Amino acid sequence: MILEERDYRIVAGRMGDFLATYEALGLPVQKEMLGGFVGHFTTDIGELNRVVAFWRYNSMADREERRQRMLTHPDWPGYLAAITGMVDTQSTRILKPTSFSPLR
Repeated sequence: MILEERDYRIVAGRMGDFLATYEALGLPVQKEMLGGFVGHFTTDIGELNRVVAFWRYNSMADREERRQRMLTHPDWPGYLAAITGMVDTQSTRILKPTSFSPLR
């Protein structure tokens, strides 16, 4: 099992727009194509205007196959067009659980 952390810095003043658009257009496609939705979180203290998403996969191969299918979903380009100008930066990390992690 691997956990993918996707960290987005949202343009100041656009957080509400981004979350509403993601919930309406992006999340349905991702839940259908990616499976393992763990959650989305926003920052409250520290560096603001951040959205952090977590997705669980069986392996890197599982992740690659699911993400490729998502990228070819007919609704995905519309979502990407709708969030144009809302995301400032993005980073992605793959996390592997320790032997004592409850998410093994």
